[in-house]
Amino acid sequence: MNFFKKKKKQPEQKQTNNQDSLTFQELMQKLSASADFSTVKQSSASTFYISYYKTLVNPEFVHRDLLPYITDLPLKNLDDVQKHLPLDGIVKTNDVRDIANKVTEGFILLQMNKEDTECLLIPSLSTENRQISIPETEFSVVGPKEAFVESLDTNLNLIRKRLPIPEFIVKEVRVGKLTKTRVAIIYIDGIADRENVNTAIQRVNDIEYDHVVDSSFINQMISDNGNSPFPQLIDTERPDRVASVLAEGKVAIMADGSPHALTGPTTIVEFFSAFEDYFLNWVLASAFRLIRLMAVMFSVLSTPLYVAVLTFHYEMIPENLLATLVASRNDIPFPPILEAMVLELSIELLREAGARLPTKVGQTIGIVGGIVIGTAAVQAGLTSNVLLIIVALAALASFTTPVYQMSNTIRLLRFPFLLFAQFLGVLGVTICFAFILAHLLKLTSLGRPYIAPLYPLRTNDLKDALIRMPFSSQFNRPDSLRPSDKKRMNKKRANEKHDIED
Repeated sequence: MNFFKKKKKQPEQKQTNNQDSLTFQELMQKLSASADFSTVKQSSASTFYISYYKTLVNPEFVHRDLLPYITDLPLKNLDDVQKHLPLDGIVKTNDVRDIANKVTEGFILLQMNKEDTECLLIPSLSTENRQISIPETEFSVVGPKEAFVESLDTNLNLIRKRLPIPEFIVKEVRVGKLTKTRVAIIYIDGIADRENVNTAIQRVNDIEYDHVVDSSFINQMISDNGNSPFPQLIDTERPDRVASVLAEGKVAIMADGSPHALTGPTTIVEFFSAFEDYFLNWVLASAFRLIRLMAVMFSVLSTPLYVAVLTFHYEMIPENLLATLVASRNDIPFPPILEAMVLELSIELLREAGARLPTKVGQTIGIVGGIVIGTAAVQAGLTSNVLLIIVALAALASFTTPVYQMSNTIRLLRFPFLLFAQFLGVLGVTICFAFILAHLLKLTSLGRPYIAPLYPLRTNDLKDALIRMPFSSQFNRPDSLRPSDKKRMNKKRANEKHDIED
């Protein structure tokens, strides 16, 4: 499906013409066809009509903040009404398109006479929001415990209070012909590269889809390569992480109704960096980051190497270990590839079942199902206990990936490696790795290299890539982002420590 079109103004023009062709009376008939649209006549010192969607407007607002100020006054026209209402954002208009948009967003329509085409639009949207809670997919032991919610305004507040500067800029657009979802593009003026900002804004504006209900829709539509299994934007639920990457010079994208933000341009090494790393000493953070990288390599390559060695390369197995492997597979009737595929698919089934069931039931299914199925498979002679241990460790290692989207990619990558290992052995594993590396070399995120700072090499960015150096040594912002302001701190003063003497 092609979501991007060069001549994006054509569908917008078509929609505009359809709305402009409606008369005011036709619009009112169209709105009144809905059961939750209400029109009320108020008669006392003056007569007027108010219309609104009962599901969008709080009735308490109408009776508390609107009617008491205008009911007992002799009002002659809309200007008199507007003068006596202590509310901001009131709009007087006869534009049918503007009226349609505002009323469906939660505005109250006020007319002096039912036949009038000119009216007042009074803002009164009633919002029901979830309370701010702790992060679920990016939980950390130390650090802030706030996570985004579904309200865009609340999410912007969580970020802005961490960046209380006038350079914090929010550009808002509407996306989706039906949903008209509010989408915010966020950056820091004077730090973010204008090319990155313009690229993000242009791609969001170019989205051609009738409904956009979550930021994950936007992620798929604006990614550089929609056919790649690798995520090209980081999806995060942490306001502190968004504030941090904005300070580096990145761009964030948020959608109303979504408790997640997208940040980019990003690189592949960032998907293996937990934000909790920055709350720990740099030595510990670097060690944990290296452990995650080794765990990912083990998760992807362990099972394919098992299949390759047992199928083609028995000579690679040490003599002491060979006897154990032969004994474990003595009664197995299946080849290593079929044995491995059955176990890998069983693990994936347990994962999906645990994720789709309620939390307490899902945990029970995962633990009990894994123990029962694994033990039964070994005792029945369908799989070897050595492979069972390898598959279980590989599944455990895949959980160390901090970003959920990348962990899904790691889960998928094992299967092409398994197929290549079956047909060509270790050579097949090497060829598959070469294909993936070539794909990563071509991949970009908002037009920037995906595997930077490894290629092209950026020595300054290596300070926060595979390992995390101390804050005092990270004087500049990442070169791969091409920030307008590269300096983070004064290099000379960063390492100075003063003691106060009596």
